[in-house]
Amino acid sequence: MLPGPIATVPILRRRGAGGDASRWRITLRDRAFRRGAARWCALGGCLLLGMAGSATARPFSEPDDRNLDRHGHYRSRDGSEVHQPAKSLDGAKPTGATAKCRDGTWSFSHTHRGTCSRHGGVARWEG
Repeated sequence: MLPGPIATVPILRRRGAGGDASRWRITLRDRAFRRGAARWCALGGCLLLGMAGSATARPFSEPDDRNLDRHGHYRSRDGSEVHQPAKSLDGAKPTGATAKCRDGTWSFSHTHRGTCSRHGGVARWEG
């Protein structure tokens, strides 16, 4: 014997007499299908909100090179020019630093991915 249907599908039913298109409606046959549909809609909404938040550009300021021991730059995955991790000469947090690496250098990365990867990892994120 074959198992029953895994999920039921919406069925188009007519409400009343006449050929009017406004009298047609979709009915859902099964509560499990309704719950599943609601979950998928909620998940889709969360994904859309997440993508909208990540599309917002954060302003990044260029650090003052006079207070850093290194002055080089690298090109990130998104194509932007980023100051390479460097130590500050006075020991204070330089402007534009987004994270402190475990080896004591400050990172100016625009994304979390790969930040401080060649400097022992991230010790702490800066706000």
